[in-house]
Amino acid sequence: MSAAASSIAVRVTEWQATHGRHALPWQNTRDPYLVWLSEIMLQQTQVATVMDYFPRFLAHLPDVQALAAAPADEVLGLWSGLGYYSRARNLHKCAQQVVERFGGEFPRSAALLETLPGIGRSTAAAIASFCFGERVAILDANVKRVLTRVLGFAADLARPANERLLWDRVTELLPHGSQATLDIEMPRYTQGLMDLGATLCMPRKPLCLLCPLQEDCVAHVEGREEAYPVRTRTLKRSSESWWLLLARDGAGRVWLERRPDIGIWAGLHCLPVFPHREGADTALREAGVVGEPHELPVFLHVLTHKDLHLHPVEALLPPGCEPQSAGRWATREEWTALGLPAPVRKLLDGIG
Repeated sequence: MSAAASSIAVRVTEWQATHGRHALPWQNTRDPYLVWLSEIMLQQTQVATVMDYFPRFLAHLPDVQALAAAPADEVLGLWSGLGYYSRARNLHKCAQQVVERFGGEFPRSAALLETLPGIGRSTAAAIASFCFGERVAILDANVKRVLTRVLGFAADLARPANERLLWDRVTELLPHGSQATLDIEMPRYTQGLMDLGATLCMPRKPLCLLCPLQEDCVAHVEGREEAYPVRTRTLKRSSESWWLLLARDGAGRVWLERRPDIGIWAGLHCLPVFPHREGADTALREAGVVGEPHELPVFLHVLTHKDLHLHPVEALLPPGCEPQSAGRWATREEWTALGLPAPVRKLLDGIG
C-alpha cells in the first residue's frame, strides 16, 4: 500500500474517532442483525426517518428468528411509510434464509452475505466490516462521492467496467494489519467514510475546510468538487394518473385489495386502483351504488422514477355490497397494522 493510501486510512479513522457520529441507535454494536437492518433501512432513506422506524421495528421483531417467523403482513406493516417496499420483502426472505441456511447466524464473510436476498456488495461489506472486521470496501452513494473526489476518479460510472475499476481503487485504500487491528480499524474506517459523506462531503457546497482528506483530495485541488462522481446516464422520469376508490361501508370499514407482486407498491394492501375514472365508476355500478361518488382533492406522490397524480373517489356502499371480489373490508384497527403505501395511509388517516 502506498504512503498516500495508508495516510488516507489513518486520517479517516482518526477523524471518525473525534468528529464522527457515535450516538445513532444502530452504532456501537457488532450484532449483524442490527447492522443489517439499519443498512437496509438507510438505503435511499434519510437518517432522521430511520431513527423513528428502527426502534419500532426492533420492538416487534428483535432478532432474525422473530423476523423470519413473522407474517409478511406484519413486516410490511412495520415498514409502511418507508417506501421502496421490495426492501421489506427481501428483508423477510433474507431472515428466513439466514435461519434455514445458516442456523440463525449471519455468515461472517461479505462473499456469503452477498448470496442472501436484498444484500448487495456494499451492504455485505458494511456488515462484514462492522461486525467481523473483514477487510472489504463499501461503496454506497455517499462513500462513492467521497472517494471519487479524493481519487479524482473521472471515469463514467454509467459503464460497468468503470464501476469495477473504482471498486479496485477503493479497496487499495483500506486499512492493513493483523486481524486484531482490523477488528478495530475496519469499523472506524467504514463509519468514517459514511460520516464524511453525510456531514461534510455533500453533493453541493461540501465543507472541504473541515475535511481531514482535503490535502489529498484531487477534486479539491482542482476546485471541481461538484464534478464528481461522473455518471452520464440519467433516470428518465414519467408521470401517471391513478384513480383510488375509497369505498366505505356503514360500519366505517374501507375496502382494500392486495397489489400484484410486481410493480409499484407490489404486495401491499391498497385501495382499488384504476387508470381512468371510468374504471372506478364501473366498479361502483357493479356493486349496486347509485349516484355520483364524491371526488376528493387530487394529490401528487413522487417516486424515484415517476410522478403519480392520485385522484381519490369516495363512495358509501350499502349493506352487502362489495366493489371487487379480490379484496376485503378492513376496520381502522386492521388497516393501521397492514402494509399500506404511504399516500394511501395518509389518505385513510384523514378520513373520519
